[in-house]
Amino acid sequence: MWDHGRVSFRARRARLRSKAWHIGQCSVAAGLAWYLAHDLLGHPKPFFAPIVAVVCLGTSYGQRLRRVAEVTVGVAIGVFLADLLLLLIGTGAWQVTVLVALAMTITLLLNAGTLFVTQAAVQGIVVVTFAAAPGYALTRWVDALIGGAVALVAAAVVPRAPLRRPREQAAVVVRRIAQLLRAGAQGAIDGDVERGLQVLADARSTDRLIRELQDAADEGLSVLASSPFRRRHGGNVRRMVELVEPLDRALRNTRVLVRRIALTSYHRVPLPGSYVLLCEDLAAAADMMAAELAAGEMAGSSGEVQRALLRVGEGTAQVERVADLSADVVLAQIRSIIVDLLQITGMDVLEATDALPPPRL
Repeated sequence: MWDHGRVSFRARRARLRSKAWHIGQCSVAAGLAWYLAHDLLGHPKPFFAPIVAVVCLGTSYGQRLRRVAEVTVGVAIGVFLADLLLLLIGTGAWQVTVLVALAMTITLLLNAGTLFVTQAAVQGIVVVTFAAAPGYALTRWVDALIGGAVALVAAAVVPRAPLRRPREQAAVVVRRIAQLLRAGAQGAIDGDVERGLQVLADARSTDRLIRELQDAADEGLSVLASSPFRRRHGGNVRRMVELVEPLDRALRNTRVLVRRIALTSYHRVPLPGSYVLLCEDLAAAADMMAAELAAGEMAGSSGEVQRALLRVGEGTAQVERVADLSADVVLAQIRSIIVDLLQITGMDVLEATDALPPPRL
């Protein structure tokens, strides 16, 4: 329980650290929206301005520009209907029922998104219950516009961290592949069944790494869409997004390889020493790739990683073949991982496949 608690706390702390920019951005935007509406324009209670700013920005970069439009227009519709109903039928339980029904019906007829529909209803309720004095629709509309405008400007100001994160997370995935390859090789040398099963359990827990990589890639694309100041980074970010699929395959193939090595230990069938050396050489090449990615470079930009992978690929064609299914699977998985990692260096799948000479028969 203590270990689990520490891991959980580290995960929550990492999540908070990753959202620190969003928290600061929402806080500053809310304060600025209030200042513009209250201190500069003299609105007595401009609560719509900070509300719209915060809801528009949210805690992610995804679809920020769409959120700005939906929330601003949704608030405007809800405020207008609320003020109209206040003048005609007053306030109360059934009036709120009518307001919500009208607001959601109108926005749905406009083919609006979920956020648009919800904001129209919620902000109308706020007006009816907390700002029941009629005659201030224009003021509240202006407050919504101020909040939306502040959010629009803030959405364009983003740090470079989300653009670096896909490459950094890709480095984490590749480094994990290297660790699993090295641990599998050591397990094949030791023949320790318990160790092999532990390595296999570690390999099976790596799905989250790909999910985090996909999230990082999506976040990078969202930043490009919301910030005109980051468009020049579009090529690098899109290239990193294209690497998610081959990295996913490489990690899956590594899990299959580790599983097969664990089975050889369980059945007391030794793996040829040359196959173990191939695993270790492939792990070294993966470490080189991870180092390049962590240093902010595209994998394979120097050519050294690609040459190292091709040397391992040549080695798979020269090792002896043995009459054992597990050994054949290990060799096939090593070749598959090489093809996957070669795609990270810039080759397409056909080029990577053709670059490996056929194995010995």
